[in-house]
Amino acid sequence: MGNRRRFDIAFVGLKPGVHEFNYEVDEQFFSEFGQTDFESCQATVKVQLEKSTSFMRLKFEIGGSVRVTCDRCGNSLPLNLWDEFNMIVKSVENPDEMNESEEDPDIFYISRTESHLHLANWIYEFVSLSIPMQRMCSVEEMGGPQCNKEILEMLKKMESGIIEHNNPLQEGLEKLKKNNK
Repeated sequence: MGNRRRFDIAFVGLKPGVHEFNYEVDEQFFSEFGQTDFESCQATVKVQLEKSTSFMRLKFEIGGSVRVTCDRCGNSLPLNLWDEFNMIVKSVENPDEMNESEEDPDIFYISRTESHLHLANWIYEFVSLSIPMQRMCSVEEMGGPQCNKEILEMLKKMESGIIEHNNPLQEGLEKLKKNNK
């Protein structure tokens, strides 16, 4: 938990205007959040904080690389990260109440007595959101050196209807399917 303090910004001492902060996050950062569905993450996070008298505008720029499991063949697949996220942070008297009632996920409220912005959770969330939901190599790369050729062959057989039945349970299921037609 102590490592997360390096992702805090003491905004009280900052003058109004734009300020830039750069962070590097890796496996150690993500291990503090528990299990993830990616590995070998090397991400850079550039945060632009625009401070004004009534609010702060944050722009997160995510870059880097990560390895995920391919949805098609199950092998490890390298992905490049790139995305941008914006947040508005406002100081109010009752931040918990305001955050519960706020419908816009890009607006966050903090207490007027707060002196630091805690970015670790946002960085975790934004890097995770930078990874696509569907994780497969492109059609041009399919069958390339990263793909599991055995799985791809099995998928082709399944698509064409040629399935080897080595399992007696599978044979029984096929008989039931034919009888129900």
